[in-house]
Amino acid sequence: MAIDGLYATFGRIFRQRCFYLFVSLIVLVVAVPFVVDIPSGRILLQVAQALVLVATVAAVGGSATRFVVALAIGIPALGFQLTAFASEDPGFRLAVANGLYIVFYLLTVIYLLRYVFSPAVMTHDKLFGAAAAYLMLGIMWADVYRVMQHVHPEAFGGQPGALARSYYDLVYMSFGCLTSNGPGDVVPIGSKVRSLVILEQLTGTLFVAILIARLAGIYPPSRESGDG
Repeated sequence: MAIDGLYATFGRIFRQRCFYLFVSLIVLVVAVPFVVDIPSGRILLQVAQALVLVATVAAVGGSATRFVVALAIGIPALGFQLTAFASEDPGFRLAVANGLYIVFYLLTVIYLLRYVFSPAVMTHDKLFGAAAAYLMLGIMWADVYRVMQHVHPEAFGGQPGALARSYYDLVYMSFGCLTSNGPGDVVPIGSKVRSLVILEQLTGTLFVAILIARLAGIYPPSRESGDG
């Protein structure tokens, strides 16, 4: 079938799948903000997110089913986001896109963690998979906050009539919460959004603790030569 041929092609190109996913996420989080404010910056943002989409689809391509599911969620998410910028009222389309991205990232994180925590030998690709899952959690929570901001425009310290927080303001806040450094100058207002912040902080702390436990479990304690 055509889908099987496409899946096999992706597998050959992206042999180190988690490494490419990790690099694409780093570009999205760290590099794109330097150019997002220039006239073509919005286009570059879409290109970066498209690269993340491609790298993610390749990374989860352990089976044709996961490959198809990733495409079925990721492509509409990117499509809604692209068409939002040509729409007179982009808010709804962006909210739908963010909702689809949340599902897309969540499923990817679940797959990556199953891959990383599998009993097989820990490899470099698994380590990049763990790092990619951590970065993806931060981006996923930024999309959660973006949807929350669409529902409650004043959820992050905005004044009535003021501009909403930008995407990278929410990414900045998200990674601050994920690493337990705090939300910075983005102030979450209201019990609902603060409960989400608490949940993200717990997620980040538990992720690191469980990953360390997994790595420690790879190397069982050596026995003393005198032990029976």
